[in-house]
Amino acid sequence: MEEQNQQEKETHQEKDPQQEQNKPAKRYIRLKPFNFIMLMVFTILFTAGLTIFALTFGDKKVVEVPTERQEFSQLYDAYDELKEKYYTDIDDKKIIHGAINGMFEALDDPYSDYMEKEEAEQFNSELSSSFQGIGAEIQERNGNIVVVSPIKNSPAEKAGLLPEDIIVSVDGQSLQGMSATEAVLLIRGKKGTPVTLTIKRGNSEDLIEMTIIRDDIPIETVYGEMGDDKIAHIQITSFSENTADELRKLLDQYESEGMKSIILDVRQNPGGYLNAAIDISNLFIDEGKTIVKLQSRKGEPEVVLSEGGKKYKYPIIVLIDNGSASASEILAGALKESAGATLVGLTSFGKGTVQTVTQLPDGSNLKYTTGKWLTPKGNWIHEKGIKPDVEVQYPEYYSATYIDPNTELKRGVVSNYVKSAELMLDALGYNVGTIDETYDASTESAVVQFQRDHGLERTGAISGDTTYKLMDALREKIQKDDPQVLKAKELLQNQ
Repeated sequence: MEEQNQQEKETHQEKDPQQEQNKPAKRYIRLKPFNFIMLMVFTILFTAGLTIFALTFGDKKVVEVPTERQEFSQLYDAYDELKEKYYTDIDDKKIIHGAINGMFEALDDPYSDYMEKEEAEQFNSELSSSFQGIGAEIQERNGNIVVVSPIKNSPAEKAGLLPEDIIVSVDGQSLQGMSATEAVLLIRGKKGTPVTLTIKRGNSEDLIEMTIIRDDIPIETVYGEMGDDKIAHIQITSFSENTADELRKLLDQYESEGMKSIILDVRQNPGGYLNAAIDISNLFIDEGKTIVKLQSRKGEPEVVLSEGGKKYKYPIIVLIDNGSASASEILAGALKESAGATLVGLTSFGKGTVQTVTQLPDGSNLKYTTGKWLTPKGNWIHEKGIKPDVEVQYPEYYSATYIDPNTELKRGVVSNYVKSAELMLDALGYNVGTIDETYDASTESAVVQFQRDHGLERTGAISGDTTYKLMDALREKIQKDDPQVLKAKELLQNQ
């Protein structure tokens, strides 16, 4: 800017007559009129010749490429070739998107990606702390779209939508046979717009129509519970815009209720916003201590230090596993190395790079890696992960996979679903004999007992309601008897 201002100043500076007089005399070449005219004609012809050569080389047109962008000449040539000679008209927009995609794929970086407008909107929605809709969690069950639960204080709850309500149609369009994702696209919409749901409730044959006005629906990313032991177990499911504020409010609540220690759970948390991880770390790390180091392609790492503000100075354990990635690992590393937290669980995923997102004018996104991050002590955990201080493996039944409720499992069936069902039944205390992929008499007997205990029809086969009840029962057991949470509580109680 200073150079530009100086140039402007020099351009508009008045000339000093005295300086003009003191300049040495200029030398001139004298030409006769005929010679001068011939020189001008030659110059014009020569210039015209150069212009013609630049525009035409034989019968092939030459595209002039700016010197600084010569690396794209091959790309331009390929595009022109297709545009002129491909057997049908090409879709320019599709071709350009494909070229950009190709550049990103050539990086061979799983964390860099080109997202067209629709993908970008979905990506931004996932990282946002809110969406616009009615506020109800739904699930596909037996070909129906069933309400799992309305979100607290949402339009759905205020309208009277209840768990287990079946949504028959949306604005008159039947949802029969649709997936939950397809149903969500119909139910969601802009704030302030109405949507009419047709509901079937319980065993009643009468249908209920509800017209609900869509609104902003906050997405909770922080969940917690605290029992008589005053150990606050707080789970962070992702690092979104409002995650740090959600956590702060919960910590204040538990503090007022006599909190003695904290279990911070980032298992199966894939990450999110870097700033959210920094803000959360700042709640526990003393002012002036390092949270993370950010290393770009040039120069020394940028050291991010904890700032002032309220600190929650309690014994803390962080739960991690192989699904804890990126921002989760930044938080775990910061609390371990700068706040003395203990890590319990399994080695984390190992994502040590940082991405930025740039939005293009058409709404598409460029997400690409801009650097790597290091723990406070300078460790790069990329593709290695962070090892826990105390390793606690998951029990075998955690590996039980989802069972399709539309698939009937009965005696004689051989399937991986059978093995999953037997793992679940065994974990719940039912004797299935040998755990394998064969549905035998022992499996059938265990299923009959399970159905009796849960008020289900005793068919001895697994499908529909029995499948859902079995998976729900296992989920409850996992939450109640979580070995990593139990280990964390044991360590905190012994401190």
